[in-house]
Amino acid sequence: MHDINLITTVAFGLTAALIFGLLAKRCGLSPIVGYLIAGMVVGPYTPGFVADVELGKQLAEIGVILLMFGVGLHFHLDDLMAVKGIAIPGALGQSVVATVCGLGLAIFAGWTVGGGTVLGIAAAVASTVVLLRVLMDHGLIETTEGRVAVGWLVVEDIITVLVLVLLPAVAAGGTAGGANVWATAGIAVLKLGALGALMAFAGARFVPWLLLRVAKLKSRELFTLTVLVIAMAVATVGYTAFGASMALGAFLAGMVVGQSKVSHQAAADALPMRDAFAVLFFVSVGMLFDFTQLWHEPWLVAGLLVIVLVVKPVVALGIVLVSGHSLRTGLTVAGGLAQIGEFSFILATLGVDLAILPEAGRDLIIAGAIISIHQPPRRSARARGERSGGPAARGGDEGARDRHRLRPGGAHGGAARGGVRPGGARDRPEHRHGAGPAGGEEARAVWRRDECGDFARGGSAEGALPRDLRA
Repeated sequence: MHDINLITTVAFGLTAALIFGLLAKRCGLSPIVGYLIAGMVVGPYTPGFVADVELGKQLAEIGVILLMFGVGLHFHLDDLMAVKGIAIPGALGQSVVATVCGLGLAIFAGWTVGGGTVLGIAAAVASTVVLLRVLMDHGLIETTEGRVAVGWLVVEDIITVLVLVLLPAVAAGGTAGGANVWATAGIAVLKLGALGALMAFAGARFVPWLLLRVAKLKSRELFTLTVLVIAMAVATVGYTAFGASMALGAFLAGMVVGQSKVSHQAAADALPMRDAFAVLFFVSVGMLFDFTQLWHEPWLVAGLLVIVLVVKPVVALGIVLVSGHSLRTGLTVAGGLAQIGEFSFILATLGVDLAILPEAGRDLIIAGAIISIHQPPRRSARARGERSGGPAARGGDEGARDRHRLRPGGAHGGAARGGVRPGGARDRPEHRHGAGPAGGEEARAVWRRDECGDFARGGSAEGALPRDLRA
């Protein structure tokens, strides 16, 4: 019989993820918790079927690439600049405090300074998936507090990307000697600059051109394949030629694809692949979780939870209030940041691979994530709006926007007003006959069936939205 380790790992991993993901959702928890538990069930530390851990790691790498590609695809500098006065100092201040607390906890446990720093940074970063999911589910993306939380999240993502770039360089410099740390880090920054310049000038021109040409062939399969090749190729070249992490290469590829006029369709086509491999990523993280080590030092788990569930929210709330924003905004940001997730796993895995963070640190972070990632059942945004007279009760375009859905046939004969892209970013409105401030060029950016075949649905609002968000 031929080797079917890959098939059995994927089959059992996804099946367990489905079962425990459904159970977690039924219990009012994030499905991510179920995926992590599924990984524990098929992992080497529990009885029964044991999946191939090495294959799981490679599948997880693909999941990281597609996750970071999605983050880059929906990264918009304008969204950050709109709330830069609170998001930048807030995210920096909260990250510094959480990192210092994590470092203190690690030193108290007898770890190295490098391991404590990785632990602190991992504890400071909130889950992109969980935060955006909560904001969208409760209709908060287009509110002031939602924009502040998303901007805060973008700054945290940028900090994490920089850490992913510098961590291997610092580890290499540390093994060669303390005097070489800065030199190694400087070389890594230069390589990063070269990769960024290549993507900014060559990639920003070639990739959108390529996507438009493939789209005009009217083949959805070729278009999806092109998006996947761009993500994987840039990540691989960045890793092999420039020494950057695959996560950073995928992030840059997503930013370049996001500049194309067909970025919405690229996001919609990449979404199923990203979700499937993201599930495998969380399952593989759960496979590496040795929960037996936590029984010996439960106070470490308690200390990490204090940082994640108490220190981070309190610091975030204080920064928001001092900046002059409302208590509602402060509570939204503080509550959304009281968890850790995929970026923390990526940092922890890289730290273990570089021998900076002990394996117990990765187990600690996974345990903290399982406990902190939660979505308690709440009333829907529409119900709250109807009781308070909010946008959901007022109806019209504003109410439809806040509920993130369109009426059948589109508002006013098919004009999509302020739809929402995957990941929470807002679509540009469609203007008929060049009307409105955006003019005719903006209207021509909306796809038509006669230009791109299956990518459009005529003149309806439904066709202007990605498949996963059509009403």
